[in-house]
Amino acid sequence: MSAGSYQSPISPGRSWYEDSAGERPRYPRLDGSIEVDTLIVGGGFTGLSAALHLAGRGVRVALLEAARLGDGASGRNGGQFGTGQRQWPEDLEREVGLERSRALFAMTEDAKTHLHEMMAAHGIEADYRPGQLSLAHKRRYVESYRRHAEILTERYAYPHARFLGREETEARLGSPQYHAGVLDTGTGHLHPMKLLIGTGRAAARAGAALHEETPVTRLHRRGAAIEAETPFGTVRAERALMAVNAHGEGLSRANAAHVMPIRSFIAATEPLAEPDRVLPGGEAADDSRFVVRYFRKTPDNRLLFGGREAYSSAEGDIVGQIRRQVVSIYPHLADVGFTHAWGGSVGVTMPRMPYVASPEAGLTVIGGFSGHGVLLSHYTGRLYAERVLGNQDRLAELESLRIPAFPGGSALRAPLLFLAMTWYALRDRF
Repeated sequence: MSAGSYQSPISPGRSWYEDSAGERPRYPRLDGSIEVDTLIVGGGFTGLSAALHLAGRGVRVALLEAARLGDGASGRNGGQFGTGQRQWPEDLEREVGLERSRALFAMTEDAKTHLHEMMAAHGIEADYRPGQLSLAHKRRYVESYRRHAEILTERYAYPHARFLGREETEARLGSPQYHAGVLDTGTGHLHPMKLLIGTGRAAARAGAALHEETPVTRLHRRGAAIEAETPFGTVRAERALMAVNAHGEGLSRANAAHVMPIRSFIAATEPLAEPDRVLPGGEAADDSRFVVRYFRKTPDNRLLFGGREAYSSAEGDIVGQIRRQVVSIYPHLADVGFTHAWGGSVGVTMPRMPYVASPEAGLTVIGGFSGHGVLLSHYTGRLYAERVLGNQDRLAELESLRIPAFPGGSALRAPLLFLAMTWYALRDRF
């Protein structure tokens, strides 16, 4: 099968990332039964980061991925870092208090440092570009955006964010469709598939055994060990990390109850004829809609635009729906050609905060990054490694967050979520 003909079995469409990342290595299926110190289920950012940091310290690691590395959200997302947790820190303060909110914010700043240092240490070039615009799509949100920039500076000692009035927002965006914004120069965006490929190669060089196309059919305790059954053999380990995020519902009731898979879609245009009319400063952008729109330019001046309002497994007309959203912001792109359109499943939680849990001895579950995973998922893999190695347990800060289960159980939660998302999508328009 040629590189260009591969279609992910878990995610619709072929992404621009796949066609621009260079060689995408293949890793063998599991062949027979093995014993290791740590088993990792899931080959996204969390699992690969954990494998890298553990194997680099001499821990015997086996990672099992049901599809190929990068087929899930880690290789197909919007590529935006963001700042802080998924919730704004002033919103977190009301739930956890100022001191703890500051600790959670500091954690994400360390996550930025970790990613840059990790990429430099392993020679990973992932097309990082600085700058993020967060945009208010309703006039009544303007003051909250102004206050948000002030709070970041005054209460969180973050000097990189400043409020933009309407005129400067229009100039930096290249469109008059938003009322205000916040410019954040302390964050940025990158090519997620290049980051994932580089992390996988680094983990393999460190000695981690990476196995693609090896689905885990059952994960259970057998005596003192945790055992993963696959069609090609079993893996026995002292401990296991389940890092499947929006996938693998049948493996863990805890993950299925707390992390809901929803579909997100992105399309890529052909290189723009007048690239300076769109995000002339090269920042990424996201907006205040509950069904968020997120977009940025690539190094070759394509527009990558995500935000289709769809919360089911159906693909439908990805390009048509994305085009309508693009044209609502940039009317001059009404006739632009699209070269790629793709989707994938994002793991979300009720409060839009990460889900970290230890449902049984030796088993850790990490997921539910709720659209903020480029920054946090890679980092939590490192934190898991720290816990295993006994260095420190910063993962406990996330594990102690209150993440309620979705209502309705397995039968009703998807219909309830669809109704809720439909309501919020309508509210975004009015």
